[in-house]
Amino acid sequence: MSFSKWLAAACISILAFTFVSASFAREIRGGRPGEFDFYVLSLSWSPSFCEDEKTASDNRQQCGTGKSFGFIVHGLWPQFKGGDWPAFCNSNEPQRVPDDLARDTLDIMPGYGLIGHQWRKHGVCSGLNQQAYFDLARQARNKIVIPPVLRKLDRKVAVDPLALEAAFSKFNPGLDPEEMGVSCENNRFLEMRLCLTQSLEFRDCPSVDLKGCKRGRLVMPPIR
Repeated sequence: MSFSKWLAAACISILAFTFVSASFAREIRGGRPGEFDFYVLSLSWSPSFCEDEKTASDNRQQCGTGKSFGFIVHGLWPQFKGGDWPAFCNSNEPQRVPDDLARDTLDIMPGYGLIGHQWRKHGVCSGLNQQAYFDLARQARNKIVIPPVLRKLDRKVAVDPLALEAAFSKFNPGLDPEEMGVSCENNRFLEMRLCLTQSLEFRDCPSVDLKGCKRGRLVMPPIR
């Protein structure tokens, strides 16, 4: 076998292994806080979440009358490079998020239930205290520039996942397509998932990228 054919076969094997690893990624509970490789910043498209009437009724802080959220922080998730992620780690930090801290976070994570759940499931695995974790989530959100066309979306549109990644790359220098993934449900766009080091620098994440939505066109409901 020539070197070029061997190299091509090796690359295919590596990609296949990465794909299989990503497909079988799982949640690992009860680990030690602070032991992870990078963060995934999950930016949820609120209009998709609020489109269902029951969901909207149950989440008035995010979906109620007069609310007009676009991208909100779903979470800042510790992640392992192989695709697994820690959750509900063994931590001495309090489980309940104080009311004043939760109120201060509502502008980026619009729901007390969302804030509390994200802390108990993901935040405790960061190795940070509550204030530091939510401060870091805000810093991560502030780092990301939302493409202008998506900031005031006033009509339902169909978008290509690759075009979404390209738009985020264009307005966020240093953010490449292999450093993010698009999450969808059926033909509906749900989230952008962006990979960051623990110091909030962009980094590659094959497991997240490979799990991204592969559909050709996705529906994005408008901001209300």
